Amino acid sequence: MATKLNTIVFSIVVLHLLLSAHMYPIYLESPAPQPQPPPSQPQLPHHNNSQYGTTQGSLQPQECGPRCGDRCSNTQYKKPCLFFCNKCCTKCLCVPPGTYGNKQVCPCYNNWKTKSGGPKCP
Repeated sequence: MATKLNTIVFSIVVLHLLLSAHMYPIYLESPAPQPQPPPSQPQLPHHNNSQYGTTQGSLQPQECGPRCGDRCSNTQYKKPCLFFCNKCCTKCLCVPPGTYGNKQVCPCYNNWKTKSGGPKCP
């Protein structure tokens, strides 16, 4: 009986520690940013080629919203289109050009399928 009680108490303590660590994460200090010399010319994002944003990994995560807004602009199912487009963009970091088709330029976006085998990404 004492062993069962000890096991229960131990389990409760471990569970409490795990939950409290999850609810109150410990943040470590990050190093202070180092000053950078000013650039000689203004740095523009790497938009210099026509495939920017349409090839896998070429977008930054914060650029998914506007790209998906364009991609889903002609659909009557805007909410689900935006939801899945953003989900796919976050994973693949690309959105095919246009409002329909052109998925071949982004294989990750094209090849991600639902459980039933249909396309996951709009």
